[in-house]
Amino acid sequence: MVRATINGKVVEVEKGTTILDAANQVQVKIPTLCKHPDLISSAACGICIVKVKGSSKMLRACCTPLDNAMEIITHDPEIVSIRRTVLELILSKHPNDCLKCGRNNNCELQRLAADFGIREELFPKYLKDIPKDESTGSIVLEPPKCILCGRCVQVCQQMQDVWALSFLERGFDTRISPAGDIKLGDSPCVRCGQCSAHCPTGAIFEQDDTARVWEALQKPGNYCVVQIAPAVRVSIGEAFGFKPGENFTRRLYALLRRLGFAAVFDTNFGADVTIIEEASEFVERFKNPSPERPLPLITTCCPSWVDFMEKFHHDMIPHFSSCKSPHQILGVLSKTYYASKYNLDPARIVMVSIMPCTAKKYEITRTDEMFASGFQDIDIVLTTRELARMIKQAGVDFPALPDEDPDHILGDYTGAGVIFGATGGVMEAALRTACFYITGQKLDRLEFSETRGLKGVKESSIEIAGNRVGIAVAHGLSNVEYVLNQVREAVKAGRPVPYHFVEVMACPGGCVGGGGQPYGVTDERRSKMSRGLYEDDLNQPIRSSHENPQVQQLYREFLGEPRSEKSESLLHVHYKARPQYRK
Repeated sequence: MVRATINGKVVEVEKGTTILDAANQVQVKIPTLCKHPDLISSAACGICIVKVKGSSKMLRACCTPLDNAMEIITHDPEIVSIRRTVLELILSKHPNDCLKCGRNNNCELQRLAADFGIREELFPKYLKDIPKDESTGSIVLEPPKCILCGRCVQVCQQMQDVWALSFLERGFDTRISPAGDIKLGDSPCVRCGQCSAHCPTGAIFEQDDTARVWEALQKPGNYCVVQIAPAVRVSIGEAFGFKPGENFTRRLYALLRRLGFAAVFDTNFGADVTIIEEASEFVERFKNPSPERPLPLITTCCPSWVDFMEKFHHDMIPHFSSCKSPHQILGVLSKTYYASKYNLDPARIVMVSIMPCTAKKYEITRTDEMFASGFQDIDIVLTTRELARMIKQAGVDFPALPDEDPDHILGDYTGAGVIFGATGGVMEAALRTACFYITGQKLDRLEFSETRGLKGVKESSIEIAGNRVGIAVAHGLSNVEYVLNQVREAVKAGRPVPYHFVEVMACPGGCVGGGGQPYGVTDERRSKMSRGLYEDDLNQPIRSSHENPQVQQLYREFLGEPRSEKSESLLHVHYKARPQYRK
């Protein structure tokens, strides 16, 4: 432990704690712009400077460890003046586009400029003439708004191991760009959106498709339907002053009807169907593995992970589950099963998915297999942030709305469906059903604590009918390499593979930490949102996907058996190697 004083207040913290974190413990808030709790301090902005008695230099609080007997001043007229000057210099290279910016009223630079009372421009403007990059169809780069904090580069290279973004040029000409100065859509980018989730300004943000949804809702002849992902229900409240993790499922159903949707479904129903197909696939491989269908089986609900695998780890394609993601399954069912039951022309159905994910915008255009209904199965994807904007545009008093039910045919879900939104949730849901398929008996316990939590890689094993089943859960793409190498090394050495079932989610925390979620995500907020989903699971009368009566009816009336010819054609995909991206 080290002991020091900050603004005259004694603080005692563990050795290695930064001045910034120590100050928080004595209720002193030092302003920052480049620092983010998920990331290693870069000290790029210089706004967090402090004075230390006996030193002629001002130190940056975000990266300086507290030392014994330090006497620190965090705020005085000189420090405030320097911080204001730093902000004025940053603003001299930043466009005055606040009213037209996707981060207006939610921008860290804008907030600091207001806090420091900056009312005039004291330095000449130096703006970069770099065009907007919309090539991914999911996230948009506006380089002139970049303040060179380096968050996106660190996220892309270290947290996600994608290396699509980097610094180019030097000095005043330094800028963020895809490596090689190419379009982001031509880079290794997997559209996870973590760069946009961590950007403090509007330099990187999600492609806004709200206008397309309004147009679809207003077009005569359209039959607009909508689905909400699990993570959205425990995050949308943040836009209206509620805490992360508060569950607004049934209020969202009411809201979406107010917006004009003819039917309101739930992605959790699609998750239950995913589990039926994926658990059946796992049981088949577990009982009869083959070179064409080897173990481990790797889950594929995350489009960024699928994109990453095809680009960098395509030797693992035989291990990948062929099952579509839950919202894609619900999309194809809405234009086949639902349309036939209600005698609707599928050409009139417009399916909108509300997702915590920017990569879902890309996923719906991936291949011909995403048109299995004969039409584009999902027409438009909105992120949680876009939905919040639509609610405000519509003038609906969201907190005051009553609770409503979904349309039951594609809306009823089990507890297993809802935990898909948290890292380890897909694995846990699949194990509940796989265990039943193997043993024919209902489980004594439905919770698999081995898969829960925010540890980057969770390895464990469970016993099913006397057989050991090795499992691994990885979230954040930088954690995937370890798991895959364990499998590769075992195969190369002729040893049994250490895992039989592997879950991967591209975003830290899983979908609750998705690139389209409310800004400012931290591990504390990821944990709160995950708890909200697990509480929903506990409160459901049915908690295993194979017990969902509406799913059972779907198979009786339409799909036949799991992995049937019909379900294979509608609910499954194929993958392709893209070796040009190999590291």
